[in-house]
Amino acid sequence: MAFKDILLQLTSYTEPTPVAALDQAVAFAQASGARITALACEILVNVPGAVLAPALLDVRGLIAAEQQRSAANARALVDAFVSAAERGGVAHEHFIESCENSQVPDLVTEYARLSDVTMIPVGHEASFQQFIAETAIFGSGRPTIVFPTPARRGTSGVFDCIGVAWDFSRSAARAVADAMPVLQGAKSVRLLTITEEEPVATRRSVAELARHLALHGIEAAADTEHAAGRSVGQVLEDYATARELDLLVMGAYGHSRMREFILGGATKFILTNPPTPVLLSH
Repeated sequence: MAFKDILLQLTSYTEPTPVAALDQAVAFAQASGARITALACEILVNVPGAVLAPALLDVRGLIAAEQQRSAANARALVDAFVSAAERGGVAHEHFIESCENSQVPDLVTEYARLSDVTMIPVGHEASFQQFIAETAIFGSGRPTIVFPTPARRGTSGVFDCIGVAWDFSRSAARAVADAMPVLQGAKSVRLLTITEEEPVATRRSVAELARHLALHGIEAAADTEHAAGRSVGQVLEDYATARELDLLVMGAYGHSRMREFILGGATKFILTNPPTPVLLSH
């Protein structure tokens, strides 16, 4: 089943989503023949009265100015999104919500549960964007595509060359199933297994996954990379770069404890600085 309903998360505060990210997402929707929905939030700034002394600072004025800046950014992003979608002839809609910054991850996750896939742009210094992505990945039950801004390479929105990180785990299997719409449209699919000191505990082979994909019309080649002292995340980044992947598909590892996400090393590494668009599922 193809992706027909794409959600794009936009950030208005403190640094707005780069406009170039809108073009990347709209290009993917255009290539997929999908509708794309943009979600932006006007941030309500809440500063406890005891934190700043009103006698020394115009606290209410500062708060109002920051909220106005967020609202203006949200409207500007939505206007740019609508223009990009109309230029590309892509079906679209948008929502602007008002909430505190801490409420954004759960709000995005709620919208993500009603979409086929959620796209979340991640910049060089975007720890909060990473947290939004983590919340959606582990809470939505749907796949999430994180993509770097600015893009590492030019993008047409078509994922012709796709790599699949395969370690025989539940999360990897979920990611493969969720990625079927893009895998079926790719020109090249490569299955990557990473060998470390500890062998993977399974009786199955990657050739069996290739045979499974062939039944879906997907011809896949198998690659093996030796970690050679590198972390799994570094191996994935090196592989994606060397193969010039348009998309990396991988399972996400982690769990939440008292609303703090404890991520697997590879998941954290990739979310911190995605080398290319990455589809993650849990």
